[in-house]
Amino acid sequence: MIRTIGLIELNSIAKGIETADAMLKAAEVNLILSNSICPGKYIVLISGDVGSVKSAVEVGKNIGREYIVDELILPSVHPQLINAINGATEIGDLNAIGAMEFFSIATSIVAADAAAKAASVNLIEIRLGFAIGGKSFVTLSGDISAVNEAVEAGSSIGKENGMLINKVVIPSPRKEVFEKLL
Repeated sequence: MIRTIGLIELNSIAKGIETADAMLKAAEVNLILSNSICPGKYIVLISGDVGSVKSAVEVGKNIGREYIVDELILPSVHPQLINAINGATEIGDLNAIGAMEFFSIATSIVAADAAAKAASVNLIEIRLGFAIGGKSFVTLSGDISAVNEAVEAGSSIGKENGMLINKVVIPSPRKEVFEKLL
């Protein structure tokens, strides 16, 4: 099970590729994502033990320097987080949907982790800048009170750092809306 993740977001694709390679060579970490995202940025997402992730991110910061837009090291991640990033979450009963939208990839990941830890919800997806202008969003489901609690916990992360764009909770969503989220 993945317990610690690290991320570097850069505004140069070429420098992002170089940074990913250096991070993987620097420590015993696993590459989760290494992709270009809109609008011409690049993200590197790794996992491993805390010390290895910290070492790899430090090396990545030294390589990426002025091209770094954001970064994070997140220990003790919620077990649903990686499946939601990969869009591989299985969803059961649907009582409510919550959505949180952010300007930052890193903020979205931290907010999703906080939301999942705050209440008994299912993370549906964490969309990380692909085909959405570099923004990111989190969708989750559960009963209405849990979704409200989770959205408040997650969106507070974005409020604190100024990266929250919007948040919504939709009670009893239409089946068609939910199906389009998957």
